[in-house]
Amino acid sequence: MATLLTGIGELTTNADAAARTATIGDAALLITDGRVAWAGPASDAETAVAARDSGLSSLSRASGAVSRSEIEVIDVDGRAVIPGFVDSHTHLVFAGDRADEFEARMTGVPYAAGGIRRTVAATRAATDDELRTHLAALVAELHAQGTTTFEVKTGYDLTAAGEERLARLAAEITDEVTYLGAHVVPEGAEREAYVDIVCTGMLAAARPHVRWIDVFCERGAFTEAESERILRAGVAAGLGVRVHGNQLGEGPGVQLAVRLGAASVDHCTHLTDADIAALAGSDTVATLLPGVEFSTRQPYPDARRLIDAGVTVALASDCNPGSCFTSSMPLMIALAVREMGMTVGEAVWAATAGGARALRRDDIGHLGVGARADLVVLDAPSRRHLAYRPGVPLVERVYRGGEVLSRR
Repeated sequence: MATLLTGIGELTTNADAAARTATIGDAALLITDGRVAWAGPASDAETAVAARDSGLSSLSRASGAVSRSEIEVIDVDGRAVIPGFVDSHTHLVFAGDRADEFEARMTGVPYAAGGIRRTVAATRAATDDELRTHLAALVAELHAQGTTTFEVKTGYDLTAAGEERLARLAAEITDEVTYLGAHVVPEGAEREAYVDIVCTGMLAAARPHVRWIDVFCERGAFTEAESERILRAGVAAGLGVRVHGNQLGEGPGVQLAVRLGAASVDHCTHLTDADIAALAGSDTVATLLPGVEFSTRQPYPDARRLIDAGVTVALASDCNPGSCFTSSMPLMIALAVREMGMTVGEAVWAATAGGARALRRDDIGHLGVGARADLVVLDAPSRRHLAYRPGVPLVERVYRGGEVLSRR
């Protein structure tokens, strides 16, 4: 069975490299076998459906011949359609609550990395089933808000057995799991001994469940030398590199990420000209997390400066219990437009195609022919409403692999 979405008021595909924020008005989209078979003006839909694998249209041999009788036609009645959000930075496997820290920050208490240890204690005390229940609730939130792919980090146990447990539980819900044993040095641990464990036994325990390694290269967490040692151990184990860097101030995180060929360096709140030049000359994505600045009252990253310099930018939620407890990618888009100098088109691209690049994926984040059919139907005529109507639940329907994942 194929599906033809028609009556699309505005379609964002992210498929045109020359005009990556462009849209198509009065559009349609054909899904076959869970993948995008064609997208374009609705006036061309009949031709696309009628085409066979003779090369008459972009339907192509890969999508196969589809007869009209095999197609479910869905009229979305003028709504906008965008690719599913790709949230490339989350910390979903945890227990406990730190709302008191948020309230304190709103009265002027500065954010510091040490609060992570509170979540570590609560997470260690939670059972697998308790963590699974909490995970399921957060995943349902993500899906309902249009997120179809998401990464999940460990980092809230900081023992070999515990980090393996968190990685295993995360792997039950996503293929994009990151080992973050280097989140913070646990209470009472000796730094050098802990770094040794992160690079050896803890890494070996988590390795079967993870694709990435990450480190919090920041004051109050890990130094540049410690971070490089940890990341190189991950590379030797076959993992891709991610870095938390330049969140609390200027530091070595960005340069380290570029030097090691990281897929992404995340936060990027405080950057020098040299940092931006390094990013622009690399394929490392700058993943911006504006929900953190919202929740910590820190300065927002200057996305305009990055984009104008030619840096690839992604947006992600950084959903976590301490510095940003929201799972809403629409909120990230609204904040990026309001506070970071991005256009709506740039912000939507960063939250979809940008996130895919941060995960080094080319099958998601766009609606070009052959992409996995992950898409969001907005209860609005244009993607502009994501920033124009912040806080309003605009996600009407979500598809992943051509199947309905969530519906309001």
